[in-house]
Amino acid sequence: MFVFGDSLVDNGNNNYLYSLAKANYFPYGIDFYQGPSGRFSNGKTAVDMWGEMLGLPYLPTFVQSKTNVRVMLSGVNYASAAGGILDETGQHLGGRFSLSQQVMNFESNMNDLRNEMGPHNLTQYLAKSIALIVSGSNDYLMNYLLPYLYNSSHNYTPQGYADLLLNHYTRQILALHSVGLRKFFLAGLGPLGCVPNQLALNQTPPGQCVSSVNEIVGLFNVGLKSLVDHLNGNHAGAIFLYGNAYGAIVDILINPATYGFQVTNEGCCGIGRNKGQVTCLPLSIPCANRDQYIFWDAFHPTQAVNAIFAQRAFSGPPSYCYPINIQQMALK
Repeated sequence: MFVFGDSLVDNGNNNYLYSLAKANYFPYGIDFYQGPSGRFSNGKTAVDMWGEMLGLPYLPTFVQSKTNVRVMLSGVNYASAAGGILDETGQHLGGRFSLSQQVMNFESNMNDLRNEMGPHNLTQYLAKSIALIVSGSNDYLMNYLLPYLYNSSHNYTPQGYADLLLNHYTRQILALHSVGLRKFFLAGLGPLGCVPNQLALNQTPPGQCVSSVNEIVGLFNVGLKSLVDHLNGNHAGAIFLYGNAYGAIVDILINPATYGFQVTNEGCCGIGRNKGQVTCLPLSIPCANRDQYIFWDAFHPTQAVNAIFAQRAFSGPPSYCYPINIQQMALK
């Protein structure tokens, strides 16, 4: 299992970078057996859970894999907080691996692994492996929606920007395919207009999300689902899935009590309006009833929400994972 993406699935890659986007301190990891590991959650991320469902150990970070070829055999996590599909996304936060850099890191690892196991064995190994990509949120939150730091919203309409992202994204997916990966899960974007950071910035009334942000994000998701159809139609022997994160999270936001949630509009830890101004401050005291919160901090869901999305993508119907789910793909 090879993981690419951002802070939703980063398992500690940013710990080794000169970056403001880090989560290797308490209270991050308060419910994780390793404590603060670099995961932007109180506990496990969705990819931790998918790994468990597939019978895999927790994946090493890219840096750990560079020092020990053998640890790569169950896969590697390349995800990096603040990183995006575009190289410039998140640059105001310092060091991060953009999606294109993550793909280069993967290619570097595969060169090492090819030397270890031989070209034929590597081809078979990659054909059975799964690539999980969770990317694009930062291209909005840490780029397009920050007009005073980035020019993208001045230069592109929402549709033009979605198209730009999807063109860059397609290039990286095809690069991974050319190295030998054949099974891809591409997560759509969640309702970014509902995260505490956006509620706070827009001073949104209780019970509402920032509809303009969700509409912009929706353009990307529609394009990504179409891209999955296109890729499946043009790459025989490979399979591409679309994970409907938006639908899964909106279900929870509409009927929180059904899932055991009570607090929908603020982070479990953070400061300011909606606890949405910054991520958790070091050694701050988070809420005690974490399983009743949808959001852990200004941007990220709690472990409880990650578990719902992970389960739906792994074994759910096509409305959550299209055209088949991760479990069905793994058996192919």
